[in-house]
Amino acid sequence: MNKIFLPVLLTLILSACGTTTGTQATVEDRTGDKAATATGAETAGTGAAGVSGAAVDGKQDGYTGDPRKNPASPLSKRDIFFDFDSFVVKPEYRPVLEAHAGYLMAKRDSRVILQGNADERGSREYNLALGQKRAEAVRKALAVLGVNDSQMEAVSFGEEKPRNEGDTEEAYAQNRRTDVVYGDE
Repeated sequence: MNKIFLPVLLTLILSACGTTTGTQATVEDRTGDKAATATGAETAGTGAAGVSGAAVDGKQDGYTGDPRKNPASPLSKRDIFFDFDSFVVKPEYRPVLEAHAGYLMAKRDSRVILQGNADERGSREYNLALGQKRAEAVRKALAVLGVNDSQMEAVSFGEEKPRNEGDTEEAYAQNRRTDVVYGDE
């Protein structure tokens, strides 16, 4: 059995590791220059320059403090909400993730903890796993945007840290989230 299983497994692993051959994908350059092209990549990070200025240095609307605490900055938004029984990051959170990615790339000594949460429906084990998948989904989105893996940690609280303890759909929706928590706060 092992004589057949191991070669088949090795073949599957090697075929899954294949690379694309010279395909070109257009990457939107949000720094104001014309669109750039990357070879063999589906997407590229915006880089610190892509979200520099007001979002990173905190000088937005006359605010000169920590940009993460400026209510007008996208960095002040720390929650990524999910649909029921889902760990897919919605497109509406892209600007928030881009802002946090730009901040983390500009401040390489910053660390972030991504805390996955779930509502109370489902077993504890299921909700703990779902919270971890949600935190990992946000971590992967930030990594695609260029954030170094060593700056991020994904953890799950499952249903243990509800924001709203009600039994309504609105309360459940507030609990299906990943919180972005900076290590120095």
